[in-house]
Amino acid sequence: MAAVEFRSVGKVFPGGVTALRDFTVTAEDGSFLVLVGPSGCGKSTSLRILAGLETPTSGSVWIGGRDVTDVSPQDRDIAMVFQNYALYPHMTVFDNMAFALRMRRIPGPELNRRVEEAAGILEITALLGRKPRELSGGQRQRVALGRAIVRKPSVFLFDEPLSNLDAKLRVQMRSELARIHHRLGSTMIYVTHDQAEAMTLGDRIVVLRDGLIQQLAAPLELYDRPVNSFVAGFIGSPAMNFLELAGGGAGRAGAVSSGQDLPEGAARIGIRPEDVVPLQAGPVSCVAEVVEILGNEKIVYMRTDTGEPIVMRCDPSVEASVGSVLRLGFRPGRCHFFGAGGERLVK
Repeated sequence: MAAVEFRSVGKVFPGGVTALRDFTVTAEDGSFLVLVGPSGCGKSTSLRILAGLETPTSGSVWIGGRDVTDVSPQDRDIAMVFQNYALYPHMTVFDNMAFALRMRRIPGPELNRRVEEAAGILEITALLGRKPRELSGGQRQRVALGRAIVRKPSVFLFDEPLSNLDAKLRVQMRSELARIHHRLGSTMIYVTHDQAEAMTLGDRIVVLRDGLIQQLAAPLELYDRPVNSFVAGFIGSPAMNFLELAGGGAGRAGAVSSGQDLPEGAARIGIRPEDVVPLQAGPVSCVAEVVEILGNEKIVYMRTDTGEPIVMRCDPSVEASVGSVLRLGFRPGRCHFFGAGGERLVK
């Protein structure tokens, strides 16, 4: 196990495209750090720099207190798992997992022990004699994980490893990854565009946009105290509602009714869908446009009298159908305020 440090790392590709700017992050020994953001934000570039597959334009990378900026990938004591499983189709599961150990000339008994131990952790012992074509997508991903585990690296790197799985398998594999991290206690760096993966897996999360760190925090802090409107809108599903505060619009009426003072310079209010509540005499009037019934909850997509979209997450017993008019309010103390530049005004 080892801590990972990015120290003021920058990356500019030929043609002047800037992928990372002053990227400074530390992943403590044994932690699970997630890098999240939209396509092109620099998250995969940072992982490739850590792996030694890209060279930073500026700054340095440290693993276990050692500067590895100019160290070759094979000498960094890392293991990387990609979204493409990259299994050898002609080899069995055992041979796929053992391949890197054979290349390192690990003695037979130790090689067998490592493969069997990893297979036990991943619950794929019964699959060791199969070929990749005989496996499901989830089983193939477990083999790819096993190939990394047997190497016993200081740091595990994951580049969107679950993106090729269907929704049910993604949820299952998220739980598997969390279990494996708890069991191994290894440092793990995980890249994803899926904020649900980030929130459920990470001890800490780095939110990136255009190569810049927007916020580095624990999952609940990101959700409850986003530093700007980008983080607020990116983290959470359905996304946070944003309403303008100018004049006597819906946002101002809802905020005032929630008992919160409007801070000076506030331009927009943010409110989570679960903090929008139906009230018989609520200050905000909306028309329902789409209603999603998900069994344990109902998601109602509406539009205010001023034409602004607003989403409510509520109990399925709430009466709402397409075309119905609803009166809404906001839960007291749950409004977020942002300035004209998107900065959070209430800390």
